[in-house]
Amino acid sequence: MSESETGRRETPTSEQTTTAHSNLKWLSGFVSLVGAWVFASAFVYPELSLANYWNNIIIGLGIFLIAGYNYYRMTNGHTVSVGSSAFVALMGLWMILVPFVLTGVGTAFWSDVVSGAIVAVGAGYNAYAGSSTEAGTATGA
Repeated sequence: MSESETGRRETPTSEQTTTAHSNLKWLSGFVSLVGAWVFASAFVYPELSLANYWNNIIIGLGIFLIAGYNYYRMTNGHTVSVGSSAFVALMGLWMILVPFVLTGVGTAFWSDVVSGAIVAVGAGYNAYAGSSTEAGTATGA
């Protein structure tokens, strides 16, 4: 029987929920490590301008700490924090734009763009999947 015939939604099994939760946890951990790279890249690329240098330190540390917080939360059995994931996704979008705004050069330019894209997509997916999970459990369907 389909959903339209019964009028009920199929609820995910606990195994599916556990797998999805584990995937989101590891995605948060990976995004946190990318934030650590953004932080470290301030010291790896000597050609960075002073503004790019401080941007990479501040934003990289923010991504590392907030995505790491999400990883820690999920390790302890809590759901993903949608607000913090969305904020990290915004920081990832900023990292995509910053080389164009602050005139990045060379490999540091592409490091910021690619790191920002990875963070934006990963954290954005975490926020999306986390809001879907919260919406599904709130209805008790």
